[in-house]
This record gives sequence, structure tokens and C-alpha cells, in this order.
Amino acid sequence: MNIRQKLEQREHEILSPFAAFSDQSQGCEIYEEPCDIRPIYQRDRDKILHSKAFRRLKHKTQVFLAPEGDHYRTRLTHTLEVSQIARTIAKALLLNEDLTEAIALGHDLGHTPFGHAGERALNRICPGGFEHHLQSIRVVEVIEKHGKGLNLSREVRDGILNHKSAGNPSTLEGKIVRICDKIAYINHDIDDAIRGQIMREEDIPREFTDVLGHSLGERLDTLVHDIITNSENHNDIIMSPKIKDAMQKLREYMFKSVYMNKKAKSQEEQAERLLEQLFVYYQEHLELLPKEYLNRMEQRQEPSYRAVCDYIAGMTDTYAVSKFKELMIPSSWSVY
Repeated sequence: MNIRQKLEQREHEILSPFAAFSDQSQGCEIYEEPCDIRPIYQRDRDKILHSKAFRRLKHKTQVFLAPEGDHYRTRLTHTLEVSQIARTIAKALLLNEDLTEAIALGHDLGHTPFGHAGERALNRICPGGFEHHLQSIRVVEVIEKHGKGLNLSREVRDGILNHKSAGNPSTLEGKIVRICDKIAYINHDIDDAIRGQIMREEDIPREFTDVLGHSLGERLDTLVHDIITNSENHNDIIMSPKIKDAMQKLREYMFKSVYMNKKAKSQEEQAERLLEQLFVYYQEHLELLPKEYLNRMEQRQEPSYRAVCDYIAGMTDTYAVSKFKELMIPSSWSVY
């Protein structure tokens, strides 16, 4: 018996009967020889962690575009916070931590530059629309590793696909990530909004803070404890009605006071126009796309806008601005 098999056996000895067991995975689309050390979900986690798309998240906006300060969240730090909260809950409920972490680390791989402003721009201009959860799946199945994809297990891909509010993950681990995504962004966005002087802790209505807590730490503690307490020994991830209602109303408050705040979103219109102009330009100059995008377009017989959308969605904020300057702004010239 090798190390992987011992770890798989240990899962059956330790984990809840409701957990997703590694040796019961539905596997990958393309058969891979099992690793002799790592169970399948741990291997998936490692594939995501070493992907280019994951590394690019560090230069992608979470909420605030180009903030002046080192402590504002990026798409990468958001992803890590989701992973940390989700793993805490999964561990307490004796669910599969490796699967939980893999889903959490991969859930936003398809996000655009400039956060949801970028997503709105591509959704508006790309035929057929654009949704980042679908693009995340496309990244892991089609784009990464020069078109080979990461060949992740079906359970990880299911969790990534269904992490949005309307999603319904097939595993409890996926359900944990789905709710922890919201827990993370609501709370860290409050923290960033306070840092950016968009709001103060005292501005949050007491009807929410009296239930959830009066600081970032208190709210996270309340939410995590509530999920663990209500979900233990159940084949579901459950929040108490009181806590769930308070969190939902706090989310609605954040949309009104922060996500739609003119000061916080002052540059989003420019960012959207930038991406739209890049999209039109590359559609008219396909030869400027990286060769691997053109090759994939031909091999998969996909329309050109799909390749353009993939390329722009994969850009970081800084790279998108750099390409815009290079392509759209006249440079100085010399006479020799």
C-alpha cells in the first residue's frame, strides 16, 4: 500500500460519512496515472496553485481599482481568504479539506481585469455574454497549459462552476466554498472600504452588527460558528435563519453604500471603456493575438471573438493598461 492509498484509507477512518472521499471521485476527463503520494483532490489543488492563471490573480482588482496602499485586497488575497474560511469550516465538519481548498483556489481563475467592471464590459461586448464562473471552468479545461487544461476532477470543476449565488454544488465541500465566497468578500470589502474612508464601522446599521458583530473578526467568528453549529451531522451546509437574514441584508447594504458608491467606483467607467476598445481592436487585428490563442481558435473551430475574450479576460489590470497604451496612444517618433 503506497502513501496515497494510506491517506485515502485514513479519510474513511476520520471524515464524516457526508464527505467527498478521494477514492470515490468520479475522476478526470482524461485518465491520469494516480499519484503514489497525493490523493486526487490534493493533486488538483497543486495543479491550480502552480497555474499561470492563479499567479495572475495578484494583479487583478477585487473591488477598488488601483488603490493607493499595499493593504487593499486583490483577487488573489480574496481567493486565499475564501480558502482559509472554507477550510476552517470543512475541517470542523470533518469534510474533505483538500477538495474544499482546490475549489476555493480555483473559483475565480476566470475573473477579468478590473473586477466586476471588467466582467460587465466583456458581458456587454462579447457575443453570448460573459460570466466569470463559466470562464473559470474554461480556464481549467481549455486555456491553461497551452490548451491542454489542468484536467481536474469532476468534483472540483463542479464546485468552481457552481460557486455563484444561483449555483448548487454537488458536494458539501462545494457548498462551503459557495457561501464562504460571500462571507469573505462582504467582510473584507467592509475592511477595505473603511481603510479607503468610504465608510466607517459606525455607519453599518446596528440591526446587522448587533447580530453579526461589531468588527471584522467578530463577524467572521459569528458566521463560521453558526455554519458549523447548524451543519454538524447534517448532509447540508446550513445557516440559522437569523444569521442568514442579517448577512443577506448586510450584503444589500454593501451594494448600496460601497459597490455602487461613486467615490469607490470613480474609475470603473474608464476601465470598462478600456476593455471594450481593446476587444474591438483585437477583433480587427487578430494577428496581434498570441499564437496559442490563434491555434486554439483554429483547432477548436471557435469564432474569433472567443479567442479575443479569452485573451482579454486573462489580462491583469496592469497588463491591460499597458496594452491599451501600446495600441491606442500615439508614441513619440524620431527621424533618422
